[in-house]
Amino acid sequence: MRRWNGWGDDAVSYGVTGEAKAFLEERIGPGTAPRDVSRQEIMAKVPRSRLPGHPLVHEDVWQRVLHSAGQSQGDWIDIRGGTVPAFPDGVAYPESEEDVRTLLTYARQAGVIVIPYGGGTSVVGHLSVPLQDRPVLSVDMSRMKALLELDDTSRLATFQAGVRGPDLEAALNARNYTLGHYPQSFEYSTLGGWVAARSAGQYSLRYGKIERLFAGGRVETPVGRLELPALPATAAGPDLREMVLGSEGRLGVITQAVVRVQPLPEKEVIKAAFFPDAASALAAVRELAQSGLPLGMLRLSLSEETETTLRLSGPNKALDILEKWLALRGAGEGRCLLLYGGIGLAGTVRWVLGEAWAILKKHRGIPVGTPIGRAWHKNRFRLPYIRNELWEMGYAVDTLETAVSWRRVPETVRAVQQALSEGLESEKVHVFTHLSHFYPQGASIYTSYVFRVAPSAAETRERWQRLKRAASAAIVRCGGTISHQHGVGLDHRPYLAAEKGVQGLAMLRSVCRAVDPEEMMNPGKLIAEG
Repeated sequence: MRRWNGWGDDAVSYGVTGEAKAFLEERIGPGTAPRDVSRQEIMAKVPRSRLPGHPLVHEDVWQRVLHSAGQSQGDWIDIRGGTVPAFPDGVAYPESEEDVRTLLTYARQAGVIVIPYGGGTSVVGHLSVPLQDRPVLSVDMSRMKALLELDDTSRLATFQAGVRGPDLEAALNARNYTLGHYPQSFEYSTLGGWVAARSAGQYSLRYGKIERLFAGGRVETPVGRLELPALPATAAGPDLREMVLGSEGRLGVITQAVVRVQPLPEKEVIKAAFFPDAASALAAVRELAQSGLPLGMLRLSLSEETETTLRLSGPNKALDILEKWLALRGAGEGRCLLLYGGIGLAGTVRWVLGEAWAILKKHRGIPVGTPIGRAWHKNRFRLPYIRNELWEMGYAVDTLETAVSWRRVPETVRAVQQALSEGLESEKVHVFTHLSHFYPQGASIYTSYVFRVAPSAAETRERWQRLKRAASAAIVRCGGTISHQHGVGLDHRPYLAAEKGVQGLAMLRSVCRAVDPEEMMNPGKLIAEG
């Protein structure tokens, strides 16, 4: 069963070792387990629904709790501490586009706010319920999950937008196809959510981010249906798909998505290499990204993350031998771990990995084969579970990400890590970074940080907000995007103007008003009203 106040299935754990706990205690001090509110306590805080009755709308208190938050650090603090500021007044589970249309008509006539709900995995506040006089309806798309059409000739698949990652891949794999989109939230996130938040998958180097995969679809808006034809290319004015991509529920409810699919790969191999320092590792991945080689994936853990990964894996004789061998090869303190993979035809995979190694060798790469890559692949969707166990030990874990040009990668990493490390005057923060999405012009930077949970939810929230503000300001100073793959939501909204400008924000507002004149669709997310 899925956890109501944490990540994932309650039968799955990450398995934090005693050595891992000791590592965190050494870095930031011992944690104190917080007192989380119970299911009964949180239910007692849910007020009476303000919605007018409707056969498609459910006012069940527990369902309203389950749809009151996502997976951002702020959401965790609220749901665990019992400080959720507001709850939806009802939840609807449409089974067709006609149901969605009916719900939007009902909401518009009754003055109801609508929050589209996919897999509930947002980490930037997309699902926060606004504190307004108007009642709020959560529209859960989980029952709209069918594969509607697969065009083998054009390699286009049409899905209902509520389909989750595993179900989407299972339907395609049965026909020998794949979408190849694997965000870390893959097990629970939905196709509609990927489109709405401009998601990136772990194999984006091979398949692209969701904007390259999204060919068209349908959106039910408050004023009518928006059709997005799945054309191979068009010069007929601005591309309306780009308005839907990253729209975060502000334009309406995405009901269908047409995606570009590819045949299942014949072979998939992920290898690992270490580098003695960040400078040589960054030079290597930059050359790979600019080489044009058809690699499947790259993931570079910088020194702090490499060290953290090794320490969290617990005591291991093979690991001890590896570390001694690496030290002899010149990769001791400061070493960085690179995963690089080939995906596709067997011959192509062999060739591309050979070409990649020739580049890595030039930059002092040290090969360690496939065991680390196989372990990463096996556990790649399990890492978020560590949040549950660390929270119960008294530690909060959060992440943030950006993308910058290659020239600015080193300074941005330093600025973000320094902002977080020094963000709390009387508390230590453990910070580590990897690069996970690569382009000829630059790369994404994904930073994680761990800090101690405070005695009260309010104080924990204050700690998190101070860290988030400091890191976000550093990103803006360095000229990075405030979000490479998680969207804007509430958490990143204050920094969007630095990227879009005053005129750009005005254009976004005008698009929203064109299809949502009453501002009933997920208000406050992405851009402020007004």
